[in-house]
Amino acid sequence: MLAIATSKHFAERVEWVQHSAQAYTSSRRFDLIFMTGHAFQVLLTDDDALEVLATMRNHVDEPGRVVFESRNPNLDWAKEWAGRVRKLPGEIFETLEITTADGEFISFETTYQFPDKKLTTASTLRFPSLEHVETLINRSRLKLNQVLGDWDSSPLTTDYSREMIFHVQRSK
Repeated sequence: MLAIATSKHFAERVEWVQHSAQAYTSSRRFDLIFMTGHAFQVLLTDDDALEVLATMRNHVDEPGRVVFESRNPNLDWAKEWAGRVRKLPGEIFETLEITTADGEFISFETTYQFPDKKLTTASTLRFPSLEHVETLINRSRLKLNQVLGDWDSSPLTTDYSREMIFHVQRSK
């Protein structure tokens, strides 16, 4: 992902850092910390989520902002993803198979079929409830300002919004 990001137009204006979010430390403070790609969902324990939120809190300036997303757990992602097959650019086919769906966790295997080989990865994502993420934010001494339903700034509707976009800032 960093290789792709650093190849983009104006990438030289960004300081790119590869590091664990749980253990990242810097003397720098930021006006905006932005975590996308549903990265919050790979934090499978409260401890990991709290460590990442604490890292963000420690590195955001007042009145800076932290923005991140998680998929809406009220939608049936396991059903939507089960047996999904997509053709990717080139002659690459992606197949997703659900291996377990247990509470707020969905585990799955993704297979990429290339013309000359096949690669399979295993993943688990967490789908915490809105209320649970709010609790984690509060425990991290961050202040929740707004939760949106998509990146287009539409309001969150828990019955059908696909995303939960959290806008938080450091609390005093």
